[in-house]
Parts: sequence; structure tokens; C-alpha cells
Amino acid sequence: MKLSKQLELQVISTTIYSLIGLLLFFLAFAFVVGSMKGKTQKTVKHSPITKNRFMSEHEKTMFNELRQSVPECNIFVQVSFGALLKTNTWATRNTFNRKIADYVITDRFFNIIAVIELDDKSHDTKQQHDAERDAMLKEAGYKVLRYRNMPDKQKLRNDIIG
Repeated sequence: MKLSKQLELQVISTTIYSLIGLLLFFLAFAFVVGSMKGKTQKTVKHSPITKNRFMSEHEKTMFNELRQSVPECNIFVQVSFGALLKTNTWATRNTFNRKIADYVITDRFFNIIAVIELDDKSHDTKQQHDAERDAMLKEAGYKVLRYRNMPDKQKLRNDIIG
């Protein structure tokens, strides 16, 4: 009988210590959560925001070549794929929503004639990535032109208009 009473007291004390431990855990958790309350992104230090170069020298040269090759067309630079493509699901949209086309060429009525990508050395290791980008645009019905080297004006015109 004495052993049973001792065992019962041991179970009760273990349960009490467990409950006290659990209570201390929740109090600590509440303290941490409470201390974070009111802290927003505004209180997080950000690095300075500076202006960025709009186009590289290579891209500026291509822009001028395009203006001279197809003067009757509109030329848009750094166009979001989100402005060019649409879909019914967010899952599909997420595959293109942060991508940018180098140039979009339209006729005078703003119908898209071609999407042009100007590659540099950074694309040497991105061929699969570039192929996927091109496939998305082509699936939507766009003519995609990709140049590594600057083509002459007549080739540009033939590729875009022809």
C-alpha cells in the first residue's frame, strides 16, 4: 500500500513538473511573439536604392540599328512578359511573370510583329533557359528573333518584316 501511494505521488509530481514546463514554454513563446509585434518591414534596414543603367551600350546600338532598319515600326525596350502573355492560372503565370524581352517591335497600330532578344556572353550558359523563354513566346504566336552579333540593317529588316 505504501509503495502504491509513493508511486501515485511520483506520477502527480511528474505531471505537475511537465505542466509547469509546458507553461514556461508557452510564456517564452508569447514573449518572443509579443516582442516582434509592431515590427514591420519599415523597421528593417534596407540598402540604399540607386538608379540603374537603362540599357547597355550593346543594347543602345541595337536600338539605333532597329530604328534605322524599320523606321515605320514602334520599338519598345525591356518589355515584361506579363505585358505580352496571358494565361488562366497563376501556376502558369509564375513561369513568365518576371521575365523581360529586350525589344518588342510593333506596327503603327501596335500589333506585335516580333520579339527580339539580344544575347551576350552571359547567355553562353543559358541556352536551355533561352529556349524555354522562346518557346513561351512562340506558343503565344509571336515571332522570336535572337541575335548574338549585331546583324546588318537589311538582315534586321528582312527578319522583322519579311
